[in-house]
Amino acid sequence: MEIPQHHRQAVIPHIMVDGAAKAVEFYEQAFGATELFRLNRLDGTVAHAEVAVEGSVLMLSDPDEAPFGPPGGAASVVLHVYVHDVDAVTARAASAGAEVMAAAEDKPYGLRQSMLRDPFGHVWILLHPLP
Repeated sequence: MEIPQHHRQAVIPHIMVDGAAKAVEFYEQAFGATELFRLNRLDGTVAHAEVAVEGSVLMLSDPDEAPFGPPGGAASVVLHVYVHDVDAVTARAASAGAEVMAAAEDKPYGLRQSMLRDPFGHVWILLHPLP
């Protein structure tokens, strides 16, 4: 079986989210994500979903009996996403319900970036190269 084109990233993050269906909706609204795939369990929770954000895939699931769960305090993973306009995406995500942890600013290493926490506890860093 050939690897699907959208799975050809070297590493694909797979996050556990309490309320994964709501997270898919939030990521669509906040980051312009596109849902690629979803498999629900019999109880209606999400066994596995995939969304594309700026051309990269993010996998997510509701937690189950496996030794995985949503973050319980400090985030163990930070999601870095290159976007076309950090300020616009930060504003859109904030209006959708994300907490702005660090406002967009130019960094000395040649990037403009902001940091957000989504309503499900995951931290996102949005960036784009400076001209």
